[in-house]
Amino acid sequence: MNAMVLAAGLGTRLKPITDSRPKALVEIAGQTLLQITLLRLRDYGIYDVIVNVHHFADMIIDYLKANDNFGIHIAVSYEDVLLDTGGGLKKAAWFFLRDGNDEPFLLHNVDVISAVDFQKMVQSHVKNGALATLAVKDRETSRPLLFDEHLQLCGRGPARDPMKLSLAFSGIHVISPRLLPMLLHNEGPFSIINSYLDLAARGERILAFRADEYYWRDLGKPNDLSQAAEDIKQGLL
Repeated sequence: MNAMVLAAGLGTRLKPITDSRPKALVEIAGQTLLQITLLRLRDYGIYDVIVNVHHFADMIIDYLKANDNFGIHIAVSYEDVLLDTGGGLKKAAWFFLRDGNDEPFLLHNVDVISAVDFQKMVQSHVKNGALATLAVKDRETSRPLLFDEHLQLCGRGPARDPMKLSLAFSGIHVISPRLLPMLLHNEGPFSIINSYLDLAARGERILAFRADEYYWRDLGKPNDLSQAAEDIKQGLL
């Protein structure tokens, strides 16, 4: 199985820390966010990873080289301009389409940490014949997604229909490679969530994986880093 780590962002919410480093190299409890993500992937047997870079790209490349890629085969997708999640995935599509590979792959934001069971998530994805499966939680968010009773994506925003679930996306996806050609008509930067919504409206299976039982934390703000460090000390991760 392959994976992509989204690490190109500017880390604006983590300023001033990210004035001198990319958010991927921000540290928690002595480990960088990129290291934490890569080691989690490696623990699940994922040894083939592509990382997109932009902000302080050379620092990330040098860091990976200095650490022997943490024992993983790592390709780098450099973005001259930020392409957002959809554009970044489209640019890296070649990595997942090599040799006609049809295995699902994992897409993971570098600025989230979790104990989500990737194996169960992949099993759910395959069992349900999904085009994409999104890890979601029932938590507060400013950008909720709507799912129907079958956990099919059907919109965004707060739920006004009692048959709909309003859930928060957690920055972890399992994706079938057949999604990638469907992104070709998009140009420049674009959100993968917008693509999911469009594809779901056309009948494609974009499904939720309920991750409520697993530890998860967004690392977008300095306070989140200190709380995550405390969580790690307490053995929550």
